Amino acid sequence: MYKLIGEKNSRAFRVLWALEEMGLDYQHAPAKPRSDEVRDLNPAGKIPCFLVDDEVLVDSVAIMQFLADRHGKLTFPAGSIERARQDAFTQFACDEMDGVLWTAARHTFVLPEEMRVPAVKDSLRWEFRRSMKTLAARLGENEWLMGDTFTVADIVTAHCGSWTRAAGFEIGEPVVEAYFARARARPAHRRAAGR
Repeated sequence: MYKLIGEKNSRAFRVLWALEEMGLDYQHAPAKPRSDEVRDLNPAGKIPCFLVDDEVLVDSVAIMQFLADRHGKLTFPAGSIERARQDAFTQFACDEMDGVLWTAARHTFVLPEEMRVPAVKDSLRWEFRRSMKTLAARLGENEWLMGDTFTVADIVTAHCGSWTRAAGFEIGEPVVEAYFARARARPAHRRAAGR
């Protein structure tokens, strides 16, 4: 039995979604970041934490890719060209989307007020729009990032897409908007959101 620790309005949602996509049994403890329960597992106090075989894994992408590799779902085999392309999409989402959105959040409500630089958000919005154009070009007419195969990279990318509206960022690319809508319509996403 797997156990996921972390409230679902965080990156823990990605792992919930992946678990639902794979049809795996798990328990979910919706702990808040920096809570005692989380600090006991991860000294940084960050979520998600994932318990497996008496071990603690951290970082949503690492947890999802571990599960995908272990169960042979949501991924291409390690060492394949397809896996390298999948990993490139995952890194794109982490660097060009998640990183930009997280920096905006830090300068909105995470950092102490005296450390926030609100003006940085204009450049982040510009950077994000540029990345959406790149994503639209890379996605093309594909249903998913890797063609007709839904992978971990899609979960990371679509989850970032969900954060976009809350951050007040513009997607501005119909192809990407439609892709995000398809991802949110997946039954596993709906099950994870309803937990």
